[in-house]
Amino acid sequence: DMTEPRSALLLRRQLTELNKSPVDGFSAGLIKDNDLYRWEVMIIGPPDTLYEGGGVFKAHLTFPKDYPLRPPKMKFITDIWHPNVDKNGDVCISILHEPGEDKYGYEKPEERWLPIHTVETIMISVISMLADPNGDSPANVDAAKEWREDRDGEFKRKVARCVRKSQDD
Repeated sequence: DMTEPRSALLLRRQLTELNKSPVDGFSAGLIKDNDLYRWEVMIIGPPDTLYEGGGVFKAHLTFPKDYPLRPPKMKFITDIWHPNVDKNGDVCISILHEPGEDKYGYEKPEERWLPIHTVETIMISVISMLADPNGDSPANVDAAKEWREDRDGEFKRKVARCVRKSQDD
């Protein structure tokens, strides 16, 4: 059967598009050339944030076979200290949450995953998350506490350490 699933067609099209006209702030490609469902992205530490200064953060996106109905999972491979990234590197932001109502009532359905999202819109959200963490539902409680209480001290030091380390990786 030579018909590619819709998910593969969409991902292939995005890959072609991103190769043809790259977007500022990140680069993206496949981890293995023959697997459209696993991507590697490199995010440049956004300007005017603590993550700038030459930081390059590597992450993996793993798409489900029923993309775009369901979101990919995103995991930083480079160490990163951030309220919305847990200590294993898993990224916890609204648009990567399964679609539908939030049983806890924190998120409106339109803030969550929608089938219109692409690698590009996900990356734009993640870059904006780096610039502006959401302290309300942190994935890394310690980072969130430092971000609230000691942003220019301990939080800044830990982020700076990650930025330096990311340059050696």
